[in-house]
Order: sequence, then structure tokens, then C-alpha cells
Amino acid sequence: MSFKNFPMVSRVIYGRGSFNQLDEIISSKRQGREAPFIYFVDDVFKGNHWLTSRITLSYRDKIIYIPTEEEPRTSQIDQLVEDIILEFSERPSGIIGIGGGIVMDIAKAVSLMLTNEGESKDYQGWDLIKNSAIYHVGVPTISGTGAEVSRTTILTGPDKKLGINSDYTPFDQVILDPELTKDVPKHQWFYTGMDCFIHCIESLNGTFLNAFSQSYGEKAFDICKEVFLSDGLSEKESQDKLMMASWHGGMSIAYSQVGVAHAMSYGLGYLLGIKHGIGNCIVFEHLEEFYPEGVELFKQMKAKHKIELPKGICTDLDQNQLDIMIDVAYSLEPLWENALGKNWKSKITRDKLQELYLKM
Repeated sequence: MSFKNFPMVSRVIYGRGSFNQLDEIISSKRQGREAPFIYFVDDVFKGNHWLTSRITLSYRDKIIYIPTEEEPRTSQIDQLVEDIILEFSERPSGIIGIGGGIVMDIAKAVSLMLTNEGESKDYQGWDLIKNSAIYHVGVPTISGTGAEVSRTTILTGPDKKLGINSDYTPFDQVILDPELTKDVPKHQWFYTGMDCFIHCIESLNGTFLNAFSQSYGEKAFDICKEVFLSDGLSEKESQDKLMMASWHGGMSIAYSQVGVAHAMSYGLGYLLGIKHGIGNCIVFEHLEEFYPEGVELFKQMKAKHKIELPKGICTDLDQNQLDIMIDVAYSLEPLWENALGKNWKSKITRDKLQELYLKM
């Protein structure tokens, strides 16, 4: 039997205010005056002196603000890579992603595509990357996606929504500073927190489950219940705990896999442009058949925090549109195998997927 030999983030710093050490952490990685550090920063922080004043630009370093209304596209990655190659005479010393899952996924994808030829759509899948990425750092400013620890990047390409899953994708360095999550809007806090919760449910109920992924998944699951269902936490405690739940939730799927909610959410994202966190929530609410206890807890959390999800988003879709979503969801074979076992195709038909989508 062959066991997976997965890489992990090789260095991580945790603590309130640890973002202040960014300069010190990356300084030894500078390759020279002409090799810049490029900072991808969520454009919600544009003009936010509290955060941006702590980024020190030297030589040819540059901040690029990333709009996050839409999930990353392969065309967007290719354009960013081309712009960097044309603007700078030397390959960057490193890419630093500061933001939520979208920004961290873009940072991971660009750092990979600076060392691998061709277009990013050619690398959507599992283990297609041949060359290691340039040095890249993840600084999450919202907790739940697990992007800071995962070996994938979620990308929407011309034909599919699928990440670049590779051993070269994980960050070389992560800075976990819960203080950076203090201004997250409540609905966004909930959706990304539920992304973490759903990671746990899908990992813990999957056929790929093992003691390694279980130990991380159970811890993240317990923290999510504490954060979203208990009343005793201060805002700071909640921020600290959810950041660790995100890390553990990401680790739980690193050695296992996600399942039905993620597969179907990718279909919604590809066709309708629905962002990953809210897409997972919309799907998960209708998956009692697969995850009865998890869905019950999710509904309790949703009610406690007075979250209203969009309804009827698939009602007016024609058959061609439904087929596109089903094709995207159905193509994610490892997710279905984890959820339903090797003979998953006999358990989840296209008709069943269409029936579920029409409930949303």
C-alpha cells in the first residue's frame, strides 16, 4: 500500500500582533534589489492605514490590491503573471497574500505559475505542477477557508472550476494573527466559518477518514460548535479560536478530502458566480440525506446568528444550465469517492444532482 507523503506549511507564526513581524520574517528571502516582494492585498483594505502602514516597501516592492467580488479565474492568474514578468527584470523574491481565501488562492497560484510554463488552466487538477513555486507567504484576514494550509487553489477556468492541487501549492510561511479578523462583517464571518465547519463534517464522515485527519477534524469541529453555538466567548476569544479551527479544518482535509457540499458548490460557483463560502451554505442546507447530524447543527447555527440564505437561485435555470452545473460537480471524482465510496456513481446520479440543485 502506498501512503500519501504530503507537504505541510514549513513555518508558521501565531499570535495577536504577529503581523508586525512580517518584514523581519521575509527579509532573509530577498534575492536582490531588482527582485521585489509583491503583496497581493484584499482591496477591502485599500486606504486602511491600520493594516497597510505595516507593510514596508523597499526597492521595487509593490502592493497589488485584489478585488474579491468574484472567485479567482485562470485568466486573472495568467494576466497577473504576465504583468509581473513584463514589469520586473528579475523574478520576484516572493509573493505575499494578505486577505481571505480568494487572495490567498491567487497568491498561491501566481507563485506557482511564475515557475511553470503555459496557462494556469492547464494545471487545474491533481499533481500536474512540475516545478516548485517561488517563496510565498499567506496572511489570512478572515478565518474558515483553510486556504492558509491547503495544497489547492480554487480557480474558475474556461471549462471547469477546479483547483491547482499539488505538493508545491502550500505556503512556505503563514502568519496567523487573529487581530486581523476584527472588522469582518457578520455575514462573511458566518459563511467562511461554515466553510470550516463543512470541511470537518465532510472529512469526518468520509471514506478517506484516518486517525491523522480525524484528530484535526474533531478539534476543528469542537471549536466551531463552541464559536457558533455557545454564549460565553468574548470577541477576542472567538477570533482566536476560529483562526485555529480554520487551520485544523484545513489540515483535516489535507490528508483526506471534502465531499458532497463542496462538489455541488463548485457547480454553483462555475455557472452562477456564487462565492465559495455562501455556496457551501446554500448547498449544505439540503444535504440531510448525506450528513444528517451536521445539517441539523448547521441549521441551529444559522438560526442563532439570524442568517438568511438566498432561496430559489436555481428555479429559473434551463436544462442546459443545469447540465453545466452537474458536469462541473460530477467531474470532482475524489470528492464523491470520499463521500460515497468507490462505487459512488451508482449512488449519486445526474437526476439526483438536478433534484438537489432545484431545491436551492
